[in-house]
Amino acid sequence: MDTVQAIKERRSINFFDPSRELSENAIRELLGLANLAPSSFDLQPWRVVVVTDPERKKTLRACAMNQQKVEEAPAVLIIIADPAGVEENMDRVLESWQALGYMRPEMRGAYADMIKSLYGGRDSLTRKLFAAKNASLFAMTIMIAAKGMGLESHPMDGIDEACVKKEFNIPDDKIIPMLIAVGTLKPGGSLLPRAFRRELDEFVSFQTYRK
Repeated sequence: MDTVQAIKERRSINFFDPSRELSENAIRELLGLANLAPSSFDLQPWRVVVVTDPERKKTLRACAMNQQKVEEAPAVLIIIADPAGVEENMDRVLESWQALGYMRPEMRGAYADMIKSLYGGRDSLTRKLFAAKNASLFAMTIMIAAKGMGLESHPMDGIDEACVKKEFNIPDDKIIPMLIAVGTLKPGGSLLPRAFRRELDEFVSFQTYRK
């Protein structure tokens, strides 16, 4: 599907077909595409827990305001923003940059210092925002890629984060911006017209901010 068409046609689907499974290969293809999402300094501070088992989805539903689509969708992705992604991935990023010619060897230390300075300590608000912003870019790419693959999706931030962390063994220092249900529309389901969107002039200004 054309990218512009995918953006125009992507909708947040509430009713999934529980009889249509999503293969592991399809899920891996989807996440492989999403892994091409942009990230600050290529640090990719995201992780994903893929939930497909019916009993595990039932547990997740209890952590997600009892939303029916958590059980109906063949796969639900727990999107995790990882503040520790800086330390875990920085050396490999810099090695790649050096090998590919993006960076001269003598600049490696300067880039490492820049990264540490920009994103602060692991427990800082700056670091948490960095992780959440990048994981959200990854999440949006999942949804556009899903539409391109002929799938539907629905992002959910109506969750009890502490419950999700406890039930799915996610460390306390991670952040869960959202869940994403992925699958196909239930047979006979139909969508209402797209709801309200602001006119561009209400929120777009050029050169400087205006109310």
